[in-house]
Amino acid sequence: MKPIDEISSDVIGTSMAIHREIGPGLLESVYEAILARKLVQMGYEVVQQKPLGFAYEDMEFPAAFKVDLIVDNRLIIELKSIERLQPVHSKQLLTYLRLMKFPVGLLINFGCETLKEGIKRVVNNYQD
Repeated sequence: MKPIDEISSDVIGTSMAIHREIGPGLLESVYEAILARKLVQMGYEVVQQKPLGFAYEDMEFPAAFKVDLIVDNRLIIELKSIERLQPVHSKQLLTYLRLMKFPVGLLINFGCETLKEGIKRVVNNYQD
């Protein structure tokens, strides 16, 4: 099993290569499909659009959210294709991390001029 930092590095490197090649402006779903395929070709297990539910008191919400990508059942990737990330996007990813009890996630915005400015690592009580 690869360390989570190595998986994150592969995802970031692959995302940057995709962004350099095709640039900003496409739909989030297009970037998701391309990134998922590239990661599978690298040998990773990738799940797209996984429904995520939760319960509160006596209420259940079986598919309250959809996680864009889960890599090797360890890393959540939340993709955007917007002009600028907002604080709510990091909060969204942190909620997913908490509900799934995952330590690390990546927020990647393909809508930026350069992808470097569109990548954010979000940590949920991460222990190496």
